[in-house]
Amino acid sequence: MSRSARPGLRGRGIRMRLTVTYMALFVACGVGLLTLTVLLAAIRVGHTESAGRRGSAAQDRIAALQAQLDQAHAAQFQQLLVAAAVSLLVMLAVSAVLGRTVAGRVLRPLRAITATTRRISADNLHQRLAVTTPQDEVKDLADTIDALLERLDVAFAAQRRFAANASHELRTPLATMRAAIDVATAKPAPIPATTTALADRIRTELDRVDELLTGLLQLARIQHASPPEAVTVPVADLVSASLAARAADIADKGLTVHQRLDADALVHGSGTLLARMVDNVIDNAVTHNRRDGWIDAAASVRGATAVLVVETGGRRLDPDQVGRLAQPFQRLGAERTSAVPGSGLGLSIVAAVATAHHGRLDLTARPEGGLRVTIALPLAAAPIGVPA
Repeated sequence: MSRSARPGLRGRGIRMRLTVTYMALFVACGVGLLTLTVLLAAIRVGHTESAGRRGSAAQDRIAALQAQLDQAHAAQFQQLLVAAAVSLLVMLAVSAVLGRTVAGRVLRPLRAITATTRRISADNLHQRLAVTTPQDEVKDLADTIDALLERLDVAFAAQRRFAANASHELRTPLATMRAAIDVATAKPAPIPATTTALADRIRTELDRVDELLTGLLQLARIQHASPPEAVTVPVADLVSASLAARAADIADKGLTVHQRLDADALVHGSGTLLARMVDNVIDNAVTHNRRDGWIDAAASVRGATAVLVVETGGRRLDPDQVGRLAQPFQRLGAERTSAVPGSGLGLSIVAAVATAHHGRLDLTARPEGGLRVTIALPLAAAPIGVPA
């Protein structure tokens, strides 16, 4: 059973328990009332019978009438018992209907709170429940959740601002170090070969740090910025442009590219962010591919969803560890070590862009080896054109 189904089952369980409780109360009250009625009727019949026994034996006519009256009372008592049993069954059915209705009305505010809370994620922590019911236990619960969301929103915002500010501020010392190295190696005097090699190595490391800071800054902006104005973007055009921009790297590695691109795969969103998302996926497919390998890129429409699938061959990956690749700085295996170019933020940015566009990123280890990257985004209605 999936985890997402459990809250619904728990909700139905509470409603069922409340319904049973209301039924038990209805039935208990009905049984008590009917028992009291039957007891009073039995006492009346008994009193009539005892009164008959105290009459004179000589009055045969009166005794006969009294016997008929006792039989009538007994028949009425039996009818009363049958009517009581039928009434109890009817009350049981009515209490079940009324109990379920009342339980549903009682749980309605809780269902609304659950649905709203489930829609809130790290990307819309500014949303609140804002329950307007009178001050009661449900209102207290909603206000408590709103206060928790407020604290989470502040904490997430502070974290994102810190990442953005740190990435921006660290660029200045990096530029200073790069300029100092350039000045030191540009002197007219002969420079030892070891110094030149060391300077080249430092430049390479500075470039990698600069790339890392750029990735951090982009990730923080995507997560912290307000949603951009949406336009309709063809996924097929983004994939084709990204593959064309990396044609030299693809040819250098001897990679074979297969494209199956549906022009109807259109999505609403920021053209810049969506292009960055596709670029990162293609970059990942090229960088972490083996020589003379292959790349399969497919854009298709599945119901109300535009789906981009990029697959690559390679060694077998651990299926339990592949999901970590969408987290910052996560790599797998010897081919995903620091010796491979990249900041370790590519797929994290892909996940952030997909989430910002109400989509999702799925990473799957192919049984034959390699990685399958699947991005699902809401399908747009009609094309408007790729933004410049």
